[in-house]
Amino acid sequence: MKTLRTALLSASLMTASLMAAAPAVAVNPFVAEYRASVMGGVQADAQMSLAPAGGDRWNYVLSVKSPVATLRQATLFEARNGAWRPLSGNDFTQMLIKKSQKNATYDWAKREARWSGDVKADRMGPVKLQDGDLDGMLLNLAIVRDVAAGRPLNYRMVDNGVARSQSWQNLGRESVTVAGKAHNATKVSRTSDDKQVIVWVVADLPVPARILQRKDGKDELDLVLKSVR
Repeated sequence: MKTLRTALLSASLMTASLMAAAPAVAVNPFVAEYRASVMGGVQADAQMSLAPAGGDRWNYVLSVKSPVATLRQATLFEARNGAWRPLSGNDFTQMLIKKSQKNATYDWAKREARWSGDVKADRMGPVKLQDGDLDGMLLNLAIVRDVAAGRPLNYRMVDNGVARSQSWQNLGRESVTVAGKAHNATKVSRTSDDKQVIVWVVADLPVPARILQRKDGKDELDLVLKSVR
């Protein structure tokens, strides 16, 4: 399975940096619990959390644990003047006996990103950074924010050794259930080659109510929100 950064997250070519123009939005800590279905049916628990890391810095973590896979992704980012920018990230995946560890560093003084660990030589970087760039994890928060603001969902994602522009399509409204209660959600999606990611956003919730990743028309990962505090 591709990493959750790629999963939760790449499509048409656009160079506009939406984050740079975004209005100031308060960043608040949270812990969200999800019910996960991995690899088409294996049940698992997942958690998404946001915690202060001192000053303008925040730790954003997503973890999934199942009998067949353990996935953990974390991003340290800076929130300043309404803009969010990644500073570092790590991505750990264990599928039965196979392990993978990848690390990312976003050096804004040099305006370049680099990767280390279990990465191919052509994915180590450097990749030139631009104002407004996100990594795959921060994209989750940006989508929630921008759906609420009614803004176009156009981004430049710098992750896994490459920079990609992507746009998300608004598919309208659909009901989702969180903690036994039905909510009216905005459904957005992107498709790239054989992959599709669908995200459901509910007003006043800081995280997606549901995230569904598909490959070749088959469900790979399905996260459904159970609670958030």
